[in-house]
Amino acid sequence: VQLVESGGGLVPPGGSLRLSCAANGTRSNHYAFEWFRQAPGKEREMIACLKSRNGMTIYVDAVKGRFTISRDNAKNTVDLQMTNLKPEDTAVYYCHAVERETGSDYWGQGTQVTVSS
Repeated sequence: VQLVESGGGLVPPGGSLRLSCAANGTRSNHYAFEWFRQAPGKEREMIACLKSRNGMTIYVDAVKGRFTISRDNAKNTVDLQMTNLKPEDTAVYYCHAVERETGSDYWGQGTQVTVSS
């Protein structure tokens, strides 16, 4: 399994970005996917989750209503659409996958998102 994030960059406050995680080696519905982020000097935190069994999504309050996690089975990617970005969203964003049957987990290398004018 290999996870490769892309789509990060510099965006002004109020702007939008779409992060993509290429989930190579994963089969649809066998993995739960999460997006984490880590801001400078802070711990890595989970911000969005896509469950494997029923496709249910979970968000932390800080991003609820602004971020959307989704899976594109045709492209085998897990995306994070981010809107109305705020300076406090600045962080390195990581894709994380957990295999349902074994509990094995995998991390991507991270992509930097900077929200600044």
